[in-house]
Amino acid sequence: MANVRRYRLNVRVGNWNEDMYLAEEEMNGFLERRERGELAVQRSGLLQDSMNKQVNLTVSTDGGVHIGDTAMLVNMGGSGRECTAIGINADTSSLTRPPGPVIRAPCGVSAGPSVQPCTRTAFTITSVDGAPAGSPLHYGQSFALRTTSGFASGLCLTSDLRSFQKCAKKSRLQEVSLNEDSSFLSWWKIVHFDPQERLEYEGLPVPANVQVLIIHCKTNQALAVLGDQVLWTAYGREYEVAAHTFLDSHKAEHDNNHWLIATSDPEGAGLLIVGQHRETTADTTEPQSTTTQND
Repeated sequence: MANVRRYRLNVRVGNWNEDMYLAEEEMNGFLERRERGELAVQRSGLLQDSMNKQVNLTVSTDGGVHIGDTAMLVNMGGSGRECTAIGINADTSSLTRPPGPVIRAPCGVSAGPSVQPCTRTAFTITSVDGAPAGSPLHYGQSFALRTTSGFASGLCLTSDLRSFQKCAKKSRLQEVSLNEDSSFLSWWKIVHFDPQERLEYEGLPVPANVQVLIIHCKTNQALAVLGDQVLWTAYGREYEVAAHTFLDSHKAEHDNNHWLIATSDPEGAGLLIVGQHRETTADTTEPQSTTTQND
């Protein structure tokens, strides 16, 4: 009980001088951190404001996906799961120190119900085979998915074979994350969502805003949103994202693996997702080269 304080600081007893200087140092440290923007409330506000900053998606005039396009990865939902979009799952610990705070790699991703184009949900289609910017992306062509430059740091969506030390936190499936690495681990390709028509579409331009599968080139696993694995993030209730191909009894991929590369509406009406997407969109994107080849 000898160390219990019996008086207030303004009563000059004991080590009152040391207590006064300690209080002054704590206040000065607080003011300095506030000046540098390092307080927890400041970093949290900066993260939310920067992540939710609006981004203009690419307007696809020909209805296709191109190298250099800025788009969103949207899953239309199903089996009790709502429509979601992949976004950066960063918290204040992922920020570098001011000045110029940016997202630090590695960083996680998750799928949330907000499908508004912003820094958090926008990705740039990046060439890995020397294809020039503006050229159409084709089925089966390798590419990388990068976050926007600036606050999001231009990180690549990467994945690798799962191991005991490296796997998705909830499902223990193959992890998907954002990293600075632009190696083979960050290469992806697009295939048609219907296995029976996959060969016919190989090599044809990829249309925007229709169902496709996004396959990891190294592991051949499909990008998936896990509706049964809920994450509580700084942005609310979201779902875990992994690289895993979910097959039904007919060897067709589940809707967990179906994605839309969503672009902007040419008429300026915002995100272009045609009628919440119908299962018959494949009929509107039949390969024109099929008839020619048969002839």
